[in-house]
Amino acid sequence: IRLRSYKFFSGGIYYIISRSLGPEFGASVGIVFAFANAVSASMNTIGFCNSLSDLLSTYDLKIIDGGINDARVVGLVAIFVMILICAVGMEWESKAQNFLIVAIAAAMVDFLVGAIIGPRSDEQQAKGVTGFNATTFENNWGPEFRYSEGMDYDFFQVFAIFFPSVTGIQAGANISGDLKDPASAIPKGTFLALVLSMTSYAVFVLFAGAAAIRDASGNVADLAFRNLTDCAPDCSSGLFNNYQMMEIISAWGPLIYVGCWAATLSTALTNLLSVPRLIQALGIDRIYPGLIFFSKGYGKAGEPYRGYVLTFLVSAAFLLIGELNAIAPLISNFYLASYALINFCTFHAALIKPLGWRPTFKYYNTWLSLAGFIICVVIMFLINWKSSLITFSVILALYLLVVYRKPDVNWGSSTQAQTYKTALTTAHRLINIGEHVKNYKPQILALCGSPSSRPALVDFANMITKNNSLLVVGDITEARLQHRVRSARIKNVYSWLRINKIKGFYTILDNTQFENGAKALLQTAGIGKLSPNVIMMGYKNDWRTCNKNELLGYFNVLHAAFDHRVAVTILRLKDGLDYSKLMGDEFQNSPTDVTLTHPSSGADLRSLPTGSMMHADSNLSLADLGKQETVTPRNTINGVKNGHSLLNSMFNKKHARITDSTTTRDVHHIPNFAMENMTLFRNKQNKGNIDVWWLYDDGGLTMLLPYIISTRQNWANCKLRVFALSTNKNEIEEEEKSMAFLLSKFRLQYSSLKIVSISDKPQDSTIKFFNDMLNDFRTSEEVDESECKVSEAEIAALQDKTYRQLRLRELLLENSSDANLIVMSLPMPRKGKLSAPLYMAWLEALTRDLPPYLLVRGNQQSVLTFYS
Repeated sequence: IRLRSYKFFSGGIYYIISRSLGPEFGASVGIVFAFANAVSASMNTIGFCNSLSDLLSTYDLKIIDGGINDARVVGLVAIFVMILICAVGMEWESKAQNFLIVAIAAAMVDFLVGAIIGPRSDEQQAKGVTGFNATTFENNWGPEFRYSEGMDYDFFQVFAIFFPSVTGIQAGANISGDLKDPASAIPKGTFLALVLSMTSYAVFVLFAGAAAIRDASGNVADLAFRNLTDCAPDCSSGLFNNYQMMEIISAWGPLIYVGCWAATLSTALTNLLSVPRLIQALGIDRIYPGLIFFSKGYGKAGEPYRGYVLTFLVSAAFLLIGELNAIAPLISNFYLASYALINFCTFHAALIKPLGWRPTFKYYNTWLSLAGFIICVVIMFLINWKSSLITFSVILALYLLVVYRKPDVNWGSSTQAQTYKTALTTAHRLINIGEHVKNYKPQILALCGSPSSRPALVDFANMITKNNSLLVVGDITEARLQHRVRSARIKNVYSWLRINKIKGFYTILDNTQFENGAKALLQTAGIGKLSPNVIMMGYKNDWRTCNKNELLGYFNVLHAAFDHRVAVTILRLKDGLDYSKLMGDEFQNSPTDVTLTHPSSGADLRSLPTGSMMHADSNLSLADLGKQETVTPRNTINGVKNGHSLLNSMFNKKHARITDSTTTRDVHHIPNFAMENMTLFRNKQNKGNIDVWWLYDDGGLTMLLPYIISTRQNWANCKLRVFALSTNKNEIEEEEKSMAFLLSKFRLQYSSLKIVSISDKPQDSTIKFFNDMLNDFRTSEEVDESECKVSEAEIAALQDKTYRQLRLRELLLENSSDANLIVMSLPMPRKGKLSAPLYMAWLEALTRDLPPYLLVRGNQQSVLTFYS
C-alpha cells in the first residue's frame, strides 16, 4: 500500500488509487470495489443463513421451507440489523466485532481440540472422522477435483470460491478516516491479519485433511463391514460431501456454529461499514454526478446514512439469489481487479519516481508490485474469462465517463508525473530531430492581450493550428501586475481557452512596453523546437490617429519579426478586432488589434521552385533587416476582470451577465454586427471562395495557410482561387500554365487560377484616395526615422511601388469583393528606406472596404514540397 505521511481520508482503496493513479482509475475501481463489498456482505450473510438452517434442520425446525427461502428471510433481517449497528457508529461496530472475535477464537480452538482427540462415537466415524491418521493424511494430500452442483470444478473454480475469504485485508484501509493513526495502524494491522489468516487457514486445512476422509456413507452399519467409502458417488458425508464436517470433527459442535456465525457476520459487518464511506468519498469528490447525493454526512462523525440505505438495497438484492457458490466467483473478479490496480499504482509510482514517492516499508520492491498486478489479471481470466471481460469493460466504461467529465481535481497523482516526464522526454527528443520541409507546421504566437477581448484573432490562429501545431497566446501590458492578479488572470485565460475548446498556451509580460514585450516574446516564447515561427498581428486600424510612438512600435515589431526569421501575418476585419471595452476589460492589451502566430521549426531555408511569375520583392534581403527600438502602446487588461465566460455561453444573446471570481457586472447591449465579428471564425461559412494573391516567393506560406483553412470543417464550402502577378503582358497564358503546373506538383486543390498584370497606372480617384490618407504625415523637410512623417523625397522615390499597391487595390476590388477571405503576400517593409506612415498607407490601400483579410509574409523557409 502506498503510504503517505499525512492522514488518510475516508474512502480506503478508492482514496489510495485515486490519489496515486488519478480520479479516472480511482473512481472506476472504487465503484467496482464498493459493489464487490456490498455483494460480499450478501455472500457472508448467506453463509450465516445456511449454517443456521442446518442447525434448525437437526431439530426438524424450519421457517418456510428449510431451504433457500429461509435463507432469504433470515438474511434480510440480518442485513437490516447489521446496517443499524453500523449506522449507530464505529463505536458500536467495534464493540460488536470484539464480541465476534472472541467467538471465532473459541470456535477455532474447539475445532483443533476435536481433531486432536479424534472420533468419540461410531456416528462420528461413520461420517468420516478418523482422528490424526497417516493413511488419511496421505490419501487427502493430492488434489481430486470433481463435478458438483452442476459445475466441473478445477483448481481455479475452487480458488474463486475460496478467494473472498481473504479479502478482508483491506478492512483497515476502508475505514482509514476513522482510525486515530492510519499511517501506522493500517500496515501493522494488515500484516498481522495476513499472518494470522494464512496460519489459521493452513492449520485448518492440515488438521481437517489428517483427521477426516473425503467420502463416507454416514451409515454406522457400514463400519462393521469396513465399506464406509464404497458409497461413491452417492456418499452423504466426508470432507467433500458434508459442509458441516468442522462441526462433526470439533470437540463441542454448537460452538462451531457460533464461530461460523461470528466469522460470517463479522466480515459482513466490515463490508457494510466500508461501502457507505467509500460511496460518500466518491460523492464528496464529485466524480460521478449520481453519487453527489450520498456525500452528505450526519452527526459529528459525518455518518453516511444515505450510503447505508443504498448499501442495504444492493446487498439485499444479491442476497435474494440465495446460493453461496453462485455469488462467490462473481465477486472474486471484482476483488482481483481492485488488487491488481493497487499493485499497478504502486508499481507506476515507483517507476516514475515522483519526489513525493518515499515508501517507508524498507522491503518494498518495484517488480514485486508488477508481478502482483500480472498474477491478479492472469488469475481473473483463469477463473472465468467471460466475467473478467465484463469486469474490465465495466471499469473501462466508468474510466471513460470520468475522462469525459474531466473533473477539476489536482491530487498529485503519478499519472500527472508521468505526463510531465513524457512531455519532457519528447521535447528533448525533438531537439535532436532535424527539420524537414515535409514536417513543417505553422506554430503561432498570437499577441492578442486577453483572448476574450479579441476572440476572432484567437479563433483564426486556432483554426490554423488546431490539433496539429503550437499556439501561444501572448499578452503584453504596461501595468505592473501583483502576483495575485497575475495568477488570477492566467487562470481565467486558461479557463476561457478550455471552455472554448482552444488548445494553446498563454504567456504574459507585464510592466513593459508593447514593442519591447513583443521582441522579448519573439526570442523567448516556446521551448526547443516548440517555438513560434509565425507572428500574427491584428491590423492597426487607428494608425492615422494614434500616438506616433504606438505607430512606430507596431512598425518596428514587424522588423523585429523578420530579424528573427519569423514569418509575419496581419489579420484585418472590416469592423476591427478589439472588443475589450465591450467585454468590460479595464485596460487594452495593445494599441492595435494584434495576433501572433508561432514560428515553426520547419524545414531548410530553401526557395520554392518557381517560374518567372514568382519573383521576390525588389531589393529584398532578410540579412539587411536590422534591429530597431520602439516606444510601446497602451497596456493590456486587468488580470481578474476579463469577461472570460461571455463567448462560450452568450453568442446569440444581445444581453449577457458576466461573473468571475471577484466581480459581477452587466455587459450592456452587444450589437449584432459585433457578435457576428467576434464569432466569425467559429461559424459555418456559406459556399464561397478563399482568394489567394500569391505575389512573392516567401517559401510558400502564403499558399499553405489558406490551404489549411480550406481543410477545416467550417470552411469546407469555400474553394481556393489563386491570383498571381505577370511580369509580361504578352506571356500571361504561358505563365498561367507554369503556375498551374507548380500548384499541381504541390498537390494543392484550387477552383480557378488567374494571372493579373499591374503595369497599368492606377486611376486618378485611387491616387487621390491614397494622397488623402497621407495629408497629415507629409512634409517637405528631411525626416528622421524616429519621426512619424513622410517626406516628399520618399514619396517620389517610392512612387512606382506605391502605384503597384494602388493597382493591386483596384484588382482586389474588381476580383475579390465577394470572397469569404482574402490572403495576400505582405509587402516587405524595407528598413531605413520606408517610413511607418507610408507603409501603413500601403496596407490601408490594400485592405480597406474588403472582406476579412490576411496579409502573409514567410521567412523564405520552404514550407511546400513536391514529395509526400
